[in-house]
Amino acid sequence: MTVLQSTPRGLRLHIAILGRRNVGKSSLLNAMTRQQVSIVSAIAGTTTDPVEKPMELLPIGPVLFIDTAGIDDVGALGALRVERTRQVLARTEIALLVAAAGDWGEFEDGLLRELQERQIPVIVVFNKADLGLPAAALVQSLAARQVPCVQTTAASGAGLLDLRQALIQTVPADFLNPPTILGDLVPPGELAVLVVPIDTEAPKGRLIVPQVQAIRDLLDNDACCLVVKERELRQALERLRTPPALVVTDSQAFLKVGADTPDGVPMTSFSILFARYKGDLVEFARGAAAIETLRSGDRVLIAEACSHHPIGEDIGRVKIPRWLRQYVGGQLEFEHVQGHDLPADLTPYRLVVHCGACVANRREILSRLLQCRRQGVPITNYGIAIAASLGILDRALGPFPAALDAYREARAGAGRPRRERLTACKQAGEVRPPREG
Repeated sequence: MTVLQSTPRGLRLHIAILGRRNVGKSSLLNAMTRQQVSIVSAIAGTTTDPVEKPMELLPIGPVLFIDTAGIDDVGALGALRVERTRQVLARTEIALLVAAAGDWGEFEDGLLRELQERQIPVIVVFNKADLGLPAAALVQSLAARQVPCVQTTAASGAGLLDLRQALIQTVPADFLNPPTILGDLVPPGELAVLVVPIDTEAPKGRLIVPQVQAIRDLLDNDACCLVVKERELRQALERLRTPPALVVTDSQAFLKVGADTPDGVPMTSFSILFARYKGDLVEFARGAAAIETLRSGDRVLIAEACSHHPIGEDIGRVKIPRWLRQYVGGQLEFEHVQGHDLPADLTPYRLVVHCGACVANRREILSRLLQCRRQGVPITNYGIAIAASLGILDRALGPFPAALDAYREARAGAGRPRRERLTACKQAGEVRPPREG
């Protein structure tokens, strides 16, 4: 199996190709990939939906090029195309802003300004250089703003080496030196026990992405790894001469794994690890305190980064809603979104619960966190929400002191813990506690 086939999309550098219609974005993608990935036509608006192409771009490594519809598209259908393109910005790690024949106007200035406000590194590509070159004053102005620019002719391949060099120099440092999943929690030579349930949702004949990546991360950091099912955990721990440095479980097995893991052994979940790896664990932990303020009738949004077909006891559609309803003691209204879809207005929701984001890249998750923060809507993550609803979040966040402190502080600010308020209400003869926070 090649690297191209095996590297998950969430670990690829996302490079979006943006600009007006008919500036040669699709031709540029085809030239960079040396394949006819996108349809090329002289008719403006040929590209409708974003076109993705994974490839190995040496010496950077695995990347994902995203060809987009022109952001200057018009009409009702054009507006939908533009909205799809703007969704891409949430996961873009490098933007190629394409202008044709040296043309540059208010549209390009506005798009460049938006990209810089989003803190997305930008390379300006003056394509169709055989038809015209940018003014020297414009090139100097871009250089003064620390925006690299290159001149290309996609049809002939001219300037592509310059574009590759600009990409190499623009790659974010956190892509070249990605954070570790477990390396700072399990020292070299120490052991981590990974608990992997095999149920109806487990893919036949293989492990899911977070489990595979956790194993690889441990090996990369010279640590040892023991993989067991939840039913064999207790026996496996009894056979060890020394306790493991960490036990990591699938969130759905939290209660059993928590009961079988000695108190002195740190324990967490794959989903919580990925909340840190793909997003901001402190922010997710802080958002979990909102579970204390939920009451019957509140709306909760379940956001999944992937588009899988739910079966049986689906985690996002069945189990998490059930656990949260049990914890709240009343009916909550749950809505679900998948893939890159997320409502522009999140204010109708009292809480957003996001999946582990194993297939999404970190920029997209950070963009969603920022959107929630701006709109004042708390957001948490599958594993954190599950641990909170089962009453074991303090232990699950034990390996992450900053996140645990943030959760406790936010929980205290939300008022007395829900169970204490329920008891007080029952003693007072009230059915539901008043909303707090």
